[in-house]
Amino acid sequence: MFFANDNRDIVRSENPGISFGGVGKLLGERWKALTPEEKVPYETKAEADKKRYEEEKANYQAQQQQEE
Repeated sequence: MFFANDNRDIVRSENPGISFGGVGKLLGERWKALTPEEKVPYETKAEADKKRYEEEKANYQAQQQQEE
């Protein structure tokens, strides 16, 4: 998601008139072409975001149980 967000506008500007699916396909190809080292910043952001989500979900569920 973070890689796609950072690169979506670049793909669109390099390929005027490209379809939504075409953008996704090119983003996927570019992701696969990255080295493991180039992927690290995006994977780190994704892990942090997943942790944030899990914490928010747990807090929400706890709040819902208290309201019952």
